[in-house]
Amino acid sequence: MRKNKAYLSMFLLVMFVTSLFTFGSGTANALIAPGITVPSFSQLKDNPKYPDPFKFLDGTRLKDRGDWPKLRNEISALAQTFEYGIIPGKPESVKGSVSGSTITVTVTDKGKTVSFTAKVTYPSAGTAPYPAMIGCGMNSLNQQEILKLGVACIDLDTESIASQTNNNRGKGKFYDLYGSNHSCGDIAAWAWGAGRLIDALELTPAAKINPKKLGVTGGSRNGKGALGIGAFEERIALTIPQESGSGGTGNYRFAESKGSAVQRIQSTVGEQAWFSKALDQFSYAVNKLPYDHHQILALCAPRGLLLIENPDYEWLCNEGCWNNGKCVQMVYQALGIGDRMGYSSVGGHMHCSLPASQYGDVNAFIKKFLLDDKTANTNIFKSDKNYTLNTSKWIDWTVPTLTGTVPEVGSDTPASTPTPTKPSYTPTPTKPANVEDVNGDGVVNMADALIIATAFNSTTGEPKFKANCDLDRNGVINMADILLIAAKFGKTF
Repeated sequence: MRKNKAYLSMFLLVMFVTSLFTFGSGTANALIAPGITVPSFSQLKDNPKYPDPFKFLDGTRLKDRGDWPKLRNEISALAQTFEYGIIPGKPESVKGSVSGSTITVTVTDKGKTVSFTAKVTYPSAGTAPYPAMIGCGMNSLNQQEILKLGVACIDLDTESIASQTNNNRGKGKFYDLYGSNHSCGDIAAWAWGAGRLIDALELTPAAKINPKKLGVTGGSRNGKGALGIGAFEERIALTIPQESGSGGTGNYRFAESKGSAVQRIQSTVGEQAWFSKALDQFSYAVNKLPYDHHQILALCAPRGLLLIENPDYEWLCNEGCWNNGKCVQMVYQALGIGDRMGYSSVGGHMHCSLPASQYGDVNAFIKKFLLDDKTANTNIFKSDKNYTLNTSKWIDWTVPTLTGTVPEVGSDTPASTPTPTKPSYTPTPTKPANVEDVNGDGVVNMADALIIATAFNSTTGEPKFKANCDLDRNGVINMADILLIAAKFGKTF
C-alpha cells in the first residue's frame, strides 16, 4: 500500500511538472531561448498551406523588425523539438590547437572529453587572419576561386562528430560526450560541432582564421547539414547550401504533393540519421508540422544566405526549392534586407558540380559577407526553369509592412548560451554516489524529484543541486530524468 502511494505521488508530480514544462532554465545549456512553450504533437493542427513565417506561437504577427530575434527563437525551438533535436549549448571547456593545416578541437563536458579535427587550406592571397568558408564534410563549391579571393577553406570532419554512414544513429564524438540516445540527429550534432570549432578559432589566434568572418557550405546531404549549421549557429555570417533537396532547401509539403518521384519527408527520415527521431511522427502527417523549411531558411536572417540549385535532378524537387526560395525572399525583403538573400538555379551539369556560370553568384556573396565588399551585387534570384509560386494553393498569409530595424547579429553567441569556459551547471561541493540521489542525503525520494522539477521550471530559481539533475547525461534536464528517479522510487520507500 505504501509503495502504491509512493507511485501515485510520483505520478502526480510528473503531471504537475508536465503542466509547467517550458523551455526555460532547464534548457539554459541548449540553443533554445528561455521561456518558449512548444506545443505537443497532439496539440498541432493540420495545415496544408505553407505556415506563416511572420506568426508567433501565440497567434500574433510580426509588426516590428526589432522583434525578429524573438520570432526566430520560436521557430528555432520548434525545429529543434520536432526535427533536429535539442542542441546543447557551450560545454564546460573548449580548447583549440594547430599543427600545420590541422585544427584540433578538444571539448570537455560533464566529466568526458572528446576531440575532432578540421583541415584548413590557406589562400595565397589576402592577409591573416583570413575569413573562411567551412565545408560541412567538404566544400563542393568553386574552392580555387574562393582561395583566390583571399578566403581560407576549412573542411570540418563531420563524419567523426556524428556518423551518417549506414544509418548509424548515435555514433560519433558528439554521442560519446552526450550519450547515444541524445535527441540530436546528425545535422544538429554537426551544428554543435561547428559551434565548437568556432569556439576554438576564437581561442586560437595561431589558426590565422578570423572567427567573425565565417561562412558554411555543403552539397547534397552535406547541404542539408550546411543549412542546419547556418540556421542554428548565429556566428556564421554566410550560409550556402548546394542542391540539398528535402530536409534542406526543399519544402516538405510541396514534396508530398509530388509523390514518390521526389524525396519526401518519410524518405528523408529513413535514409540516414540526419534528423531526430521526433521527425518520424510527421512521416505520414506532414501537414501537422508547425513550420516548413522556408522558415528554417529564414533562421539565417539577418545574415547572408545563398541557395545554389540544379533543376536536372527530379529527386531534389527543385520546384519545391524554388517555392521556399520565394518565401524566404519575402521574409528578407520584409525585414528590409532583401539583398542579403539570393537564389541561383542552373542545370546542365553533374550533381553538386558547380558550373562556371554560377561562380560569380558565389563570389558576390563571399565578397559581401566575408570580405566587406559593399560594391558586390547580391541581388540575385534566377532559375533556368520557368517556375511560379502558386500562392492560391500554398499561401494564406500576407507579407506585413514592418516598422523599425532588424537587429544585427554580433560575433557573440546568443545570450541563452554560456561562455566557453563557464561551467554549464553550477557545481556542488560533493557528488552523490547514487546518481538518482540528487541532493546526496542517502535516500532516493520525492525531494530529489522536486529538485529536478524546479530545475526545468522557468518560473523558479536555479536549485542548489542543479549540477546533479541531468541524470541521463544527455545535456538536457527534463522529464526523462524524473522518470529515472521513479524507477527507484518504490524501492526506497
